[in-house]
Amino acid sequence: MDMRRLGKTGLSIAPIVFGGNVLGWTADEKTSIEILDAFFDAGLNTIDTADVYSSWVPGNKGGDSEEIIGKWLKRGRVSRDKAIIITKVGSDMGQGKTLKETYILRAVEDSLRRLQTDYIDLYLSHWPDEDTPYEETLGAFAKLKQQGKIRAVGCSNLDAIQLKASFDAAEEAGLPRYDVIQPEYNLYARDSFEGPLADLCAKEDIGVITYFSLAAGFLSGKYRTKADTAGRAREGRVSEYLNDKGFRILAALDKVAAETGAKPAEIALAWLLAKRGVTAPIASATSLSQLQSLVRSATLKLSDDAVALLDKAGA
Repeated sequence: MDMRRLGKTGLSIAPIVFGGNVLGWTADEKTSIEILDAFFDAGLNTIDTADVYSSWVPGNKGGDSEEIIGKWLKRGRVSRDKAIIITKVGSDMGQGKTLKETYILRAVEDSLRRLQTDYIDLYLSHWPDEDTPYEETLGAFAKLKQQGKIRAVGCSNLDAIQLKASFDAAEEAGLPRYDVIQPEYNLYARDSFEGPLADLCAKEDIGVITYFSLAAGFLSGKYRTKADTAGRAREGRVSEYLNDKGFRILAALDKVAAETGAKPAEIALAWLLAKRGVTAPIASATSLSQLQSLVRSATLKLSDDAVALLDKAGA
């Protein structure tokens, strides 16, 4: 598996990152561990999670995904130095969204305990926090790097103006900057990344790991009517894509699928991998068959004509 350099972090990651939001949600613990084993057996090496996953599930409290990853790591089937673990801080775990230093220094200990590890490879601020200066947040991350509890720092959900402001604050205060960003980006939702944010990331050599890479499963092609989404875990989100634009994209995916023999989800991920500045998309699997499809997408190369067709459909 070809590894991709993740900005200036010093980390190298495989072309597909496993989305750990499903662990303890739409995949139970036993299935989750089987999938993680198969993911690494296939030569992929990076798991993305967050402390808040999956607090939205009745009976869950947050930290559920991290706990499953911790149990998987503890088994020792994959040595710790072979696994890149990404987690996030700042979502509402009962105190509201915050990136205050005191909160981060406490929250990281909870994540380390749940993950059953001494360090986190990449620690991300999950959301912007207008009430906390970048200097305070980055200062907390600097302390954690010095203590060896995190290896690299990044952010999620910042726009170009916010990311640039964070760079300026880091430079002025002599603090480590965000070297990775997680934006929402897929064939349907393109505006928040393409343009100023993509330009800034390219200029500053920022690693880019996209989330909602398959638009909550819509780009897999399995949801084409309201009836297809009824009673599904992602029903509310997927319904947003059932419109003219969404159907244009599905038609383009179907055309490329007919030409290549690849599945729509594999094509949607390969499209992301072909886009300027994208290091790797996040994608989830809740079965071994879905995982096999993710693995295939990591090596799928689309023709220029196929990329152009998909670009036009999702414009």
